[in-house]
Amino acid sequence: MNVPSTVERALADRTVDDRVCLEAGAGVGNTTAGLLEAGAREVHAVTNDPDHASEVRERIDDERAAIHLADLRSIPLSDDSVEVVTAHALCNVVSPSALAPIAEELTRVTAPGGTLVVDDYAPIPDSSPIRDLFAVENAAAELVDAEPALTFYPASGLRRLFAGHGWEHDRTRTILEPVPWTADLLEAHVDVVRDYAADLPDDLAEPLVERADRLVAEIGTEEVGEMYSLAMQYPKS
Repeated sequence: MNVPSTVERALADRTVDDRVCLEAGAGVGNTTAGLLEAGAREVHAVTNDPDHASEVRERIDDERAAIHLADLRSIPLSDDSVEVVTAHALCNVVSPSALAPIAEELTRVTAPGGTLVVDDYAPIPDSSPIRDLFAVENAAAELVDAEPALTFYPASGLRRLFAGHGWEHDRTRTILEPVPWTADLLEAHVDVVRDYAADLPDDLAEPLVERADRLVAEIGTEEVGEMYSLAMQYPKS
């Protein structure tokens, strides 16, 4: 299984072998693959996206892996049942209103002495046009859903959030810098703008799509920002 280097770096100093693990926000299963490769006894991959769930099932052919189609605010696992929890590139697509209940659920399912690894993107520098593109995406999302599509939390903010649920900070490290924003990746963000725009009146939709298209054409590709990895421990008592 192909495991991204960012996942490998995030897990390199964690004990995974023979542990029961949870990938919160499975995406395409990158961290599930990394956990299995690191010797996990079980990996529970949770996603609320049916397409992602199907993709992970097709990709991960391993009896140690279980894929759950569920909301992370209501994880279908019992209390204290998991020893290692990962959230790789999850928080940036979680709105502030949803993040706190997710943190509470991740804490509920973690056994005393458990480990949490949160990997995410630091806020994009103000000077970067990438930030302008994401602002357009958020404007479209907020017009449709009344919530942003993207929120880039600083590591210190996530550390404080989980500390409020009893987690103790272990380490913070950079796992990617600068972050490569490729043309394909930026075009995917424009597609998100188009999806939201489809639910808006033309007088609102057209300027948003035009602005997103123009920004992507101007940017081309860019390398900017940082991806960090935050590791925490849940006390044994």
